[in-house]
Amino acid sequence: MFVINNDRTQKPIKVWLPGEQDVEEGCLEQAYNLSNLPFIHKWVSLMPDTHKGMGMPIGGVIAAENTIIPNAVGVDIGCGMGFVGTNIKADEIRDIMTGNGTLLQGIISGILRNVPVGFNRHKKEQPCATLDKANEELSKYEPNPELLENLTAGYFQVGTLGGGQHFIPRERRHTTN
Repeated sequence: MFVINNDRTQKPIKVWLPGEQDVEEGCLEQAYNLSNLPFIHKWVSLMPDTHKGMGMPIGGVIAAENTIIPNAVGVDIGCGMGFVGTNIKADEIRDIMTGNGTLLQGIISGILRNVPVGFNRHKKEQPCATLDKANEELSKYEPNPELLENLTAGYFQVGTLGGGQHFIPRERRHTTN
């Protein structure tokens, strides 16, 4: 992570990439524009999947004071990016051989095989406490048949990965300064 704070910014831009050369020019220009808006709270953030959007960088995150910007949410509402670390070091499992290659290759293959990507979804419902609770509390809300169908569909989409800029990293190379 690095921070851009120069004569083009009113608020800092925090970027979760190795260096400024890793941010496309159009995306960086949008981040500069955002950093100069009077309602930006503290800073602008650019996640590792960031790229130029329609005014707001995809993978850009802002907090606004007393302002709502629908386009800042964009079409990926509900899209999230998670980094899940473990105490397992890649070097410790890279050379362990199994019947089908290294243990690391097996783990990666299992993830790629079992996580539906793009418009794909699971063939069976997946457990989801959030959807269970929503279904239990339906009486609290105004009925909407279209939304009820989405609740049911959600059980097949839990734990899937969209298309486009969504990704599963193959291996994280950790470096320390």
